Amino acid sequence: MEMTVALRQQILTAQKNEITEHNVYKRIAATLPDKNNARILEEIAADELSHYHRWKSYTNTEVSPNWLRVWFYSILSRVLGFTFGIKLMEQGEELTQISYAEISKIIPDIKSIEDDEEKHEEMLIAMLDEERLHYAGSVVLGLNDALVELTGALAGLTLALQNVQLIALSGLITGIAASLSMAASEYLSTRSEETDKHPVRAAVYTGIAYVITVALLISPYLLIKNEYICLAISLTTAVLIIALFNFYISVAKGENFKQRFLEMAGLSLGVATLSFIIGYFIRIFLGVEI
Repeated sequence: MEMTVALRQQILTAQKNEITEHNVYKRIAATLPDKNNARILEEIAADELSHYHRWKSYTNTEVSPNWLRVWFYSILSRVLGFTFGIKLMEQGEELTQISYAEISKIIPDIKSIEDDEEKHEEMLIAMLDEERLHYAGSVVLGLNDALVELTGALAGLTLALQNVQLIALSGLITGIAASLSMAASEYLSTRSEETDKHPVRAAVYTGIAYVITVALLISPYLLIKNEYICLAISLTTAVLIIALFNFYISVAKGENFKQRFLEMAGLSLGVATLSFIIGYFIRIFLGVEI
């Protein structure tokens, strides 16, 4: 087999990718308390190292890992969960499989590496047993309710009160009371269901998601004097929260990002628009001037 410059560069790139992912899997596995998940990641790490040596047999060259990438995915997995970190990395791996297919036309026995990569996907899907994903429904409940309720309340209050301090005060009182109410409701709901979820943890996840959302949406009213600019920033923040959360869920759980995003964003902004109109007519009807 004649090793062209272009082919050698492709193989070196694949070789670097394998040793990089080997180190990522090893580091994540070392942080997992669940022995089964750790064992599976160790096995995948060993496979990646085996692939690295297969590539090396063609290049006869040692390649260093991309330590920035190793650091990035290791930290990301600690902060956002190993499922999200690994899934995001695996999505990038789909692009490298295209180059594997091209190389296998020249080096047929490389096809076995492609088969191993497909097996990795199946193993990763089967090992999804992470607490934060078990409670994703509770987080969705807290986020969705806070976004819908508070964007609507802020829109209505902005036009009805036209005073940033009063809007912030009213919004905080509404948000904090609602977060406690939602947490209590989630506790009672989870307790009455036949589920593996712990009622207290479910309530905590719901409450925390709600409180964080409230803080982010109210903060413009504490920093800026113009209530309409505050409302615009709050609505933009709401859309960003929806986008980021749904991106997380779409990666970690393999769900459709566009459908979930449009549904949540449409609901939140629709309620905000309706509340803004209602606030206007209430203000006109009552003749309130502040």
